[in-house]
Amino acid sequence: MWLVFLLLIVLIAYGVLEFQRHSLNIRRIPNRIHINGTRGKSSVTRLIGGGLKGGGRRVFVKTTGTRPRTIDVFGVEKAIYRVGKANVIEQPAVVRQAVAQKAEYIVIECMAVQPDLQYITENQMVHSQIGVITNAREDHLDVMGPTVSDVVEALCNSMPKKGIVYTTESKYLETIKRRAAKIGTEIRYVDPECVEDEALRGFSYLEHKGNVAVALAVCQHFGIDKKAALHGMYNIQPDPGVLHKFSLNINGKLLEFINAFAANDPESYRAIWAMLHIHREPGTKLIVLVNSRRDRVQRAEQLGEFIARELEADFFVVSGEYTHPLVHRAIHCGLPAGNIKDLGGQEAIKVFEFIAGITEKKSLVVGIGNIVGLGEEIVDHFVSKGRMIA
Repeated sequence: MWLVFLLLIVLIAYGVLEFQRHSLNIRRIPNRIHINGTRGKSSVTRLIGGGLKGGGRRVFVKTTGTRPRTIDVFGVEKAIYRVGKANVIEQPAVVRQAVAQKAEYIVIECMAVQPDLQYITENQMVHSQIGVITNAREDHLDVMGPTVSDVVEALCNSMPKKGIVYTTESKYLETIKRRAAKIGTEIRYVDPECVEDEALRGFSYLEHKGNVAVALAVCQHFGIDKKAALHGMYNIQPDPGVLHKFSLNINGKLLEFINAFAANDPESYRAIWAMLHIHREPGTKLIVLVNSRRDRVQRAEQLGEFIARELEADFFVVSGEYTHPLVHRAIHCGLPAGNIKDLGGQEAIKVFEFIAGITEKKSLVVGIGNIVGLGEEIVDHFVSKGRMIA
C-alpha cells in the first residue's frame, strides 16, 4: 500500500512539474493563434502559417487534419505519430519544439471535440491571444450536439479570454458575440466575399474564399500586407484532404474526379456543389462516391437522407463501413434502388474498378463522406492514374 501511495505521489508531482514547465514554455512564444470550427480548420491553420511566413515571421504550425503534422519555422513538415487515438496531451510536446526553434508565432489547430476538452486545450495549454472560429455546421452532433446551436456553444469554449476572435460564421454570429462578451473578448466578423476570385487563382488546388478571407484577416492583424501574405499562402503544402480535381483517361473514356471527401456535412456539400457548379448535364455521367466510417453512425444515416433528397446525380456508389444503413436510409427517402450500389467492405481497388466500369464517354465522379483510411486509398488510385487539374 505504501509503495502504491508513494508511486501516486510521484506521478502527481511529475504532472504538476510538467504543467508548470508547459505554462512557462507557452508564454515564451509571444504570439499564439488557436484555430477552431467545423470545416476548414486545417486549411486555415496552414494558410495563416504560410501568410505569416510570407511576411518573414518565425512561425511554428501544428495541424490535426487528414494527417496530423507539424511545420517548423524552417518550413519542414513532419508527421505526428500516435499510439492509439488523438490526445490533447500531445500539445505540450509541440510547444516544446516551437520554443526550441525560438518561434515568434505558434498557429495551432484545436484537436479537441468534446466541449470540456476544447476549454481545457485553450485555457490550460494554448493560452492564445488570437482565436479563429471558421464556421459552425451540422457535424459531431453526437459529441457537441444535439443541435448546431450546441455545436456553436462548444466551439466558443476555445476562445481566448480578453483576446480577439476572427470568424466567417454569420448565422450564429450573435451567439459567438454573446459568449465572447462574457470573457472580455472582441469578435471580428470577416466576409468571405472580401476575397476576389483573382486571389484564388494563385492556389494549386480549390480553396474556399472563407478560409482565405479569415487567414488574411489574421495576417493583416499582425501587420503582414495582403500581397506578402498571399504569396506565402500560395507556397504552402496544402492539407492532404483539400479539394482537388483530377483528370483520367480510362480505356478512351474521359473521367474527372473531385476529391471532396474532407467535406462531410450537408452544408459543406452544398457549398462545394455551388462553388464548382456541379450538376447533371447532357453527355456527362455524374457519379457520387460516398465513403462511410463505422465510427460515424449518425453521419452515415444523415448522408443517406441527404443524397436522396438534395444531391442530383446519375448514380451513387457507397464504400467503406456501416454502408447498409446509409443505403437503406437513402432508398427509404426516395432514391431509386437501381441508382445506388453498396460496395461496403470492398477494397479501394475494387471500388475504383467498379466506378471505372460504369463510366461513360465522359464522366464526373465526386467523392464525399470521409477521407480517413479507405477514402485516402481510393483517392490514391485516382491520383496515380490521372493528373491534377485544380
